[in-house]
Amino acid sequence: MILTRSSLTLSLPPALDLSAGTHVTIGNFDGVHLGHQALLARTRERAAREGCPAVAVTFEPHPLEVLTPHAPPRLTTTPARLALLEAAGMDLVLLVRFTREFAAMTPEAFVRRLLLDGLRMRRLSLGHDFSLGRGRSGTPERLAAIGRSSGFSVHTLAPFTINGATVSSTRVRELLLAGRPREAAALLGRPHAVRGEVVHGLQRGGTLGFPTANLTESGVMLPRPGVYATLASLPPASSHLPALHAPLGSEAACTASGTVWPAVTNIGHNPTFGPAGLSVETHLLGFSGDLYGRQLEVAFVERLRDEVAFSGPDELVAQIAADVRKAEQVLADPASSRQ
Repeated sequence: MILTRSSLTLSLPPALDLSAGTHVTIGNFDGVHLGHQALLARTRERAAREGCPAVAVTFEPHPLEVLTPHAPPRLTTTPARLALLEAAGMDLVLLVRFTREFAAMTPEAFVRRLLLDGLRMRRLSLGHDFSLGRGRSGTPERLAAIGRSSGFSVHTLAPFTINGATVSSTRVRELLLAGRPREAAALLGRPHAVRGEVVHGLQRGGTLGFPTANLTESGVMLPRPGVYATLASLPPASSHLPALHAPLGSEAACTASGTVWPAVTNIGHNPTFGPAGLSVETHLLGFSGDLYGRQLEVAFVERLRDEVAFSGPDELVAQIAADVRKAEQVLADPASSRQ
């Protein structure tokens, strides 16, 4: 169940039984990476043992978009983030509108108005680097102190690490910016993906024998410009989940939208034909049909090369053919879709 609130006054549906209290976790959850997944799993498991609902509280916009002029790009759209949180087994996902007034609230006021009065919280699970409220004063230590006088307990999850490095949204962005989608996928638990509507481009790809689907901007971070081996899918209109995602608590990859095509995707400015705006163009291998006006999702598996200017169409066609062969080799590996 997903609820959006512009204030901290809650009106919860009767179907949600809070008589046993709730176990709550709070965070921005941008990307819903493996560290987030571990926190959500811990919340879900403890709530199940105690017979109470598991609740995830998150924010919109991202707090840094309100508080700083240079917020980092998002790893997921808000609908995708909420869908991933719900897929994690949360009984309630609460999206709270973040404002400067909200940021100025004391931790005590936030806890009382939302977590205690609204959600009847009994336990609170937090990431190791969590903070909220005025001056980021709502640290796990301060919240634990509030809990001792207010009747709830606070559990802080240790940093989630892979090969000795802490998993974080910042690290995922760094890897994507460096053109290392496989390593980013290892932290996300799934390939990083973007979704957009297929629109008409200059149609050079069809003329060259490699028709491409041109995607509108999604607001989600793009990897470093270049040519990538990717996986493309047509997501159902009713689902915001990434087409390729790892269900939380399971090692199996999940395809939520049916057919997934191997593809080659170029992020760049088409320098062979002169300067142009940044575009995302995807050639689906083995696909024929009309995609205009449909939503297409592209998941990034491996970076093949930089985008370069060629001497002319013939040289470009030869390179695209080589890219297709390389992408087929990369994507033939079943592990490619299960990073």
